[in-house]
Amino acid sequence: MGLRPHFLFPYTLHLLQNNHSASTVVSPTIHTFVKRHPGISYPDPDRKLHLTDMNIGFEAKRIFHNKTGLGNYSRDLVRILSHFFPDRNYYLYNPKPAKKALFIPNNINVFEKQPTGSFNRSFYNFWRQRAIIRDLKNDNIGLFHGLSGELPSGLSKNGIRSIVTIHDLIFLKFPQFYSFIDRQIHFYKFKKAAENADLVIAISEQTKLDIMEYLGIPESKIKVVYQGCQDVFKKKYPENQKEQVRKKFNLPQNFILNVGTIETRKNVLTAIKAIRDIKTSLVIIGSETAYFKEVKQYISQHNLEARVIFLKGVSSEELAILYQLADVFVYPSLYEGFGIPIIEALFSGTPVITSKGSCFPEAGGPDSIYVDPYDPEALRLELQTLLNDAVRREKIAEAGLLFAERFNDVHIADNIMRLYKQVMTE
Repeated sequence: MGLRPHFLFPYTLHLLQNNHSASTVVSPTIHTFVKRHPGISYPDPDRKLHLTDMNIGFEAKRIFHNKTGLGNYSRDLVRILSHFFPDRNYYLYNPKPAKKALFIPNNINVFEKQPTGSFNRSFYNFWRQRAIIRDLKNDNIGLFHGLSGELPSGLSKNGIRSIVTIHDLIFLKFPQFYSFIDRQIHFYKFKKAAENADLVIAISEQTKLDIMEYLGIPESKIKVVYQGCQDVFKKKYPENQKEQVRKKFNLPQNFILNVGTIETRKNVLTAIKAIRDIKTSLVIIGSETAYFKEVKQYISQHNLEARVIFLKGVSSEELAILYQLADVFVYPSLYEGFGIPIIEALFSGTPVITSKGSCFPEAGGPDSIYVDPYDPEALRLELQTLLNDAVRREKIAEAGLLFAERFNDVHIADNIMRLYKQVMTE
């Protein structure tokens, strides 16, 4: 099983390191950590990064309509900004009503805005690309942040500064995984947004290099701000709750975990091949694509049905518990913009084996294990060694948890607000 993590709260650490004590409740674990690691520094969440008197707008389609990656990034960013910088107003421009409530604005400093008028409601894509400008001006938006590679036209000519986040350019790096039409649409949107934005945020150094290479954007215009993950992965769950989840999904006592869409690029077949001759089980959580047929065929041919377990209907909290139940997290993906499941595993105190190259060392840190994603035998050897060495697993998990602190909310909020200030004062 993964390490029982000592979850750290950077704001509390900041208070301790600066001898603040006014009505602050601090756990003994935090006191011990600070004493053992006096050299660690954290951004000061009390430092004021004053902007001009204006509101911040967000392209919020994925906040309200995307359940996974881009949606999680967008929701988390708004959540932490509104928490650490509550004196700003954050407007979320949603092109159409959501079928399911993925995010509920507090209507204190976070507000949802939808198109008004029958024309804009009917042609909501036109609204989010062009007609939205009138709403931004009416709402006194001084800075607009496109959270997933898109910006509406006309921001600059109407005096609205802009930032766009680009997560990856996998459609250009691995064009075989995308249709010709999709590649053309993505390229047009991303290049236009990157060229028109006042600043581009890349979620990893690897993505920054790709933006420079494929979109021709100068390095001086791109800043890297890493992603974090949902709070649910930063909690420590009691043993009885873990056992309830284990029993619900009928899982063995020991298993390896893989999380991610079951598609060619995620390459889970390498993990399945790697466990063929190891006495362990592999639990896979992810939506299926056409690649799933190839995966199932290999499992059937090698009689692995009892040891490769696919789970569906897993809640976020159950997923977090499954990370903590797993002995090892494997992620043999061929390429990612960042690799959020790696961060989730680190926060869960679970050792990680992932791929060499791409952005993976940025997410996994120096103590995770890296293998050639095309080499199942190399993965098998690393898994076998790690599963037979509980002490090493514990050490890797401890180091990973410490490394993951750089992806905590306070760092992300501080770095993003710095860039907002930079754009507004240039």
